[in-house]
Order: sequence, then structure tokens, then C-alpha cells
Amino acid sequence: MKFTWAGLAALLVANSVTAQNAPAELKPATTAPTPTGVVGPATPSDSVPASADSDEVQIQASDGMGEVEWDREKGTVTYNYDKGVLVTFRNATLTARLITVEREAGQMTARGDVVISKLDAKGRPQVWRGERVRYNYRTGQIDTDAFRMGTSPFFLSGTALEGGRTNQTQVVTNAVLTSDDLSNPGYKIKARSLTIGSDRTITAKDAVLYLGNVPVSYFPTYHRNLDRHPNFWTITPGYRSLFGPFVLGTYHYFPSTNVETTLKLDWRQKRGFGVGPGIEYNLQELGHGEAGFYYTRDDEPGTDPAGVPISRDRYRTFFNHQVEVGEGFQAKAVVRQQSDPYVIRDFFEYEYRRDTQPKSFLEVSQFWRNFSLDAIAQPQINDFYRTVERLPDVKLTGLRQQIGNTPVYYESESSLAYLRFREGILSGVTATNYAAFRADTYHQLVLPQTYFGWLNFSPRVGGRFTHYGEIDGLTNIVDSRERWVVNTGAEMSFRASRVWGGVENGLLDMQGARHIVEPSINYAFVPRPNWQPYQLPKFDSELPSSRLLPLEFPDYNSIDSVDSQNTLRFSLRNKLQTKRRQEVENVFNWALYTDWRLTPNPGQSTFPDFYSDLDFSPRSWILLNSQVRYDINGHHWREAYHRLTLQPADDWSWSIGHRYLRDDPLLYGAGNNLFTSTWRFRVNEDWSLRMNHQFEARDGRLEEQGYTVYRDLRSWTTALTLRLRDPRGGKTDWAVVLTFQLKAFPRFKLNQDRDRTEWLTGG
Repeated sequence: MKFTWAGLAALLVANSVTAQNAPAELKPATTAPTPTGVVGPATPSDSVPASADSDEVQIQASDGMGEVEWDREKGTVTYNYDKGVLVTFRNATLTARLITVEREAGQMTARGDVVISKLDAKGRPQVWRGERVRYNYRTGQIDTDAFRMGTSPFFLSGTALEGGRTNQTQVVTNAVLTSDDLSNPGYKIKARSLTIGSDRTITAKDAVLYLGNVPVSYFPTYHRNLDRHPNFWTITPGYRSLFGPFVLGTYHYFPSTNVETTLKLDWRQKRGFGVGPGIEYNLQELGHGEAGFYYTRDDEPGTDPAGVPISRDRYRTFFNHQVEVGEGFQAKAVVRQQSDPYVIRDFFEYEYRRDTQPKSFLEVSQFWRNFSLDAIAQPQINDFYRTVERLPDVKLTGLRQQIGNTPVYYESESSLAYLRFREGILSGVTATNYAAFRADTYHQLVLPQTYFGWLNFSPRVGGRFTHYGEIDGLTNIVDSRERWVVNTGAEMSFRASRVWGGVENGLLDMQGARHIVEPSINYAFVPRPNWQPYQLPKFDSELPSSRLLPLEFPDYNSIDSVDSQNTLRFSLRNKLQTKRRQEVENVFNWALYTDWRLTPNPGQSTFPDFYSDLDFSPRSWILLNSQVRYDINGHHWREAYHRLTLQPADDWSWSIGHRYLRDDPLLYGAGNNLFTSTWRFRVNEDWSLRMNHQFEARDGRLEEQGYTVYRDLRSWTTALTLRLRDPRGGKTDWAVVLTFQLKAFPRFKLNQDRDRTEWLTGG
């Protein structure tokens, strides 16, 4: 018996008796946009849409046309449509031109451009393609003729496949396996038969490895896990003027799926050999981390800034571990030990740029709804770095919370610590080390109010008490001291916005506009404490900063530098938003702010610097970032940073920037007038280029320039990098380095070679 999709729908709608007595496969799904069949369990009246917990199937044509035929004697239903029939079941979909369903067996036979998209047991996508597929949607068993299958990062084809969820394995005949996503892969493994296990392991019989079409190796049995890279080497050859010719090698070994071990074997012609093991692990609920050691007998270690020779025996040890237990408990341990302060600068450039003085600590935190408890222990592992030892420092934080049903909110911070200031040898400063016990507690009440429905006003009042035990090491401060601090203040702000739905501007790519303005005034008043900062030991002191420090407590956390203040902070934020590609984007986001010190402290002016932060995007592919700092009293710019990024297409992008920092002997020393540029261009599918430059206009010096050529080698990508540096007071440092990586298992994650250019030169 044959029906068109539309005729079947009309019949079922017009005659409810026929619909109830008909096989369940023919019931229309009420939510489908086109006439739809629902294949379910044996109960004919079950017409619930398919779900993850049901073996029910929903079938529909792409546009409501085509034919449906059911055979009452065989218990089959056939769906036939040249433009495609879509089947949805469990966590998978199937499309084909002709589908026959055997309802009792839960068996489905599909013919003609068959595509099955499904998720494996771990939620990873799989795509199967073939001309004929038999699929049991209850057991998950698949039988096919010639097929292709992709499950990233591997691709598999064969002349036949049998197996499925019931027997936990799948057997492929005349299999071809590769990680190259091309129709003619650059390398592949051919096998007479290949078995895929439920744990994503494969076992191939009579396997041959091909490079292109050339057989290069034979394996009677080939076994591996598809979830991880097999053990392998990474080799980085190159030349650097500081090293001479060099080869950096790392062997990667995977004893299990959650552990990766490495062994570094490096050779630098001028510096000698370097070796070091490493491990990276994930212990699930027990946490994850990494550890390692590196040693080199350096033939040219050089000297430190004081002219003292650096020892030839150079090493570094690192360890970090993080764990989260239950809800809210976190712990982190970090250890960084070095033979000298320059070993990571010389051999691990990226780490040095990220943190020139790495710290070692143990931190434990417990978070609740309104409170958090933190404990940190921080010893001085490397005596050449200045360190404030915390042995330990325990802090209880009360997050801002409402007091009962009152409109008042409460927040607090309390800490107990034994602190030791240790001057680093590297600083070259002769200073007295000192230590003391410190107990500090701060409590504040806030009363947020809204007036007239739009004006926010939040007055606050707080107090701080700090006890210092007897100070060991200082001659001018030896006795214990108690400091009292009272603070008060208020913040007033409002937010106004207006929408112009009909605004269209082709130049700024605007479809509608919304302007948001947020002015605010924050007032802080702190009477002079009974002990001033110079009369207390300095552990947590105020550090120089190019931006305004927080005005109110507890955001201002330089406990030992708390002093009187009587200050107003003015800020104005402006946003202009529009819709681009059906998403809300900022055309510009601009913040202006400064302080007015009503009662300046000694050494302070009435008005500090004026600040402006701006992000401007006139088009979705244009972004301008701007940060400026203007000295109101001296009438000059103290700092300016601008960066313009252009990316009108995927083929190229250009980012240019300028950083100006005025000379400041007290804070930064010599300033900068630095221009930077990074340009990327994709020539075609196989070649791309990148250039970066750094020019210091103060003395007309091109401090750094880098050029990289990328080549796509089908299964591999390679990069040849030339970098030149012109340091002041030293010889030009130049390097030529070749790096390469397998596409299926990339050495660098997306954009890492852009953000961490040191990796392209072996750093």
C-alpha cells in the first residue's frame, strides 16, 4: 500500500480510527513541520517524540513530498524520497534516499547517500557515509558495505563493517586508517581487517604503513588507542647566535590516557647538553598538575649584573598541583626552584616573559555562600628574589551579604599571619630582614538605596584594627603596636539609556543603536590612623602602579600602607551598542576617571592624573584600544597606549600599536616610545606569512624583528622563523628555527604560535 507524505497526513488527520489502528510508524508527530512517522516500541498508541531514554524513532521528509509504503504481512515500512529522508533517534540522525524499517526487530535499512551522525559513549561526534547501511536503533549495531567514517582526529574507510553496541566491537574489512582529512591522504595504514574496541582501541591485522602510495613498513599486528597520540619525538633544529647550531628534542611517552611523561634532550653547540624529565597528569577527583627537572652544564653562562660569574651547573625544578574537592574546596601547590635567576631567561624564554620572579606557595581555599577561608604558605625558595614569607597567612572573608530583613549589608576581612621580609640577593640592596606576627580585621556596613527609581546611593562605614607583634630585625620599630583605622564614604551613580531602533549606518555597520551612560561619584574619608605607614613594618605595602589604585576598603588591600584620605573619585562610562550578525556589539566603550584629593597627604597633589580607557569598533573587523594617562599638574602625557587591529578577511590581519611612557625615576626609570606591528597574510591553502616588528623611537632602534613562513604539508605543518634582536649594551641576537607539527595532534593550540612567539624559536 503506497501513500504520498501529504496524502498519508490527510488520511491520518481525517480518520482517527485508522490512525489508532495503524502501525505506530505511521503516526504523525504533532511538532514536526512536515508529515512525520514515529517508530516506537510495540505499543501502537505510543506517539511521544523521540528522546535519549527511548528507542523511539522519528522520520520525516525534507519538504513533505515522496512516498511511504507499508507491508502488513512483513511488518515493514518503506520511506522513499530522492531529496532525502531524515531519521532522528536517540543521540543520532540518519539521512538517505530510501529507508526500510522493520518495527519488531528495531532494524533499519538505508540506501542511497546514507549519512549517520551520532555521538560515541563520551559524547564525541562520529559521521558514517555509505551507499547501504543496516542499523539497529535499539542495539546500536551497524552493518555496511563500502563506507567512510570520521571521528576526529581519525578517518576510516573499508569495504564492509559489522558490529555495534551489543558485541562492543566493530570489525572493518579492507580498512584504511589515517588522520589526514584529504581524499588522497599523505600517509595511511591499510589492513586486511581492523577491529575497533569499545574503549576506542584498534587492532589491525596485516597492516602496511604508506607514505603517499609507497609502502614503507609492515606490521603483522598493529595496536593503538585512538584517544591519544602514540609515543613520539618532537625535534626543533635551528641556529641562534647565543647558542650556535642547536637541536631541541623532547620524547613524549604516555603510560596511560591521563598521564604524559616527557624527556628533554637538548644540544646547543656553544652551551652544551641539557636534559630533564617531566610529567603532566590528571588524577580526576584527586586533581591535576605537572612536575619536572632540567639540568645543563653551561659552557658560557656569563655573569650577573654585578659582574659575578654564574655557575656552569644550571638547573630548574618545577611542580604544581591543583585539586577541587566537593563544592567550594580548592587547593594549589606551586614550587619553582632555580640555580640562578637567569636560567629560565636563557633556556625557557616564554616562562621568563610570563613571570620573571616565579614564586613557590601552598594555597588552600574553602568557599561558602557568604564566606570564604583562605590559607597560604609562601617560603623563600630562591634567595636571590625578594620575598615576603607567609608562614602561614590565614584569611576569613565575609562577602557582601544582607543582614536579616534590614536594608543594611555587611562585609569583612580578617587575617592572622606570621610574616618575614627577605631581601633578595639579586636586588643588590643592603637591607635588614625583619619579621613579625600580624593580626588584622576589617568590618564594613553598606546601605545601598535607590531614589526616584534611578539614582543609586550607597553610604558605608567601616573600621580596621591591626595588631603587630614584636618586630624582629628592625632597629627603629621593635615594640608591638596596635593600629586603629576608621573609614566612611558613599558612592552615588545612575544609569541612563536610550534606544534608536530605526538607526542604520552603513559606514559604522549599525542596525539600530543603544546609548548607555553611567556617571558615578565615590567619596572616601579616612581620618589619620594612630600609627602612620612609616611607623609600621612593611609587608603588604603599596606598589607603584600606572593605574589608579582602589579607593575603598576592602578592595584596597595594602594593609601596611593604610593612611588618611579625603578623596572624591569621578568616573563617566559611555557605551554605544548596535546589532551585528544578530548579536549585540559595542561600537565604543569609553571610561573617563580621575580623583580630587580634598586633603592631600605629603607628597601628593590635589589632582592626580586623568585617565581614559576606550575600545572603539567602527566595523566588526576593526578594533581600536586606547589607554591614556594625562598629568593635570604638569600638563603633559605620562602614559599612552594605542593598538589598532584590522581583520577584514580570513586571509590577512594587521595589528599596529604604540606605547609611550614618560621617564619617571621614582617609579619606572627610563620610559618608552615604542611602536609595534604584527602582520599576517595567507597566500593560499599551502603558504602563509607573518612579520612582527618592535621599534623604539627614543633612539631609533629596531629592537626586535621576526619573520615566519608557514607551509602546509597536508598531514603536517611547518614554520621557518627568523628573529633578530638588537639589545642595548650587547651583541645582536639572531636565530633561525624550524618547527613542525602533525595536524591530527598539533604541537601548539590555536593561536599559541601568535601569542607565544618564543615557542617558534625554541623558547
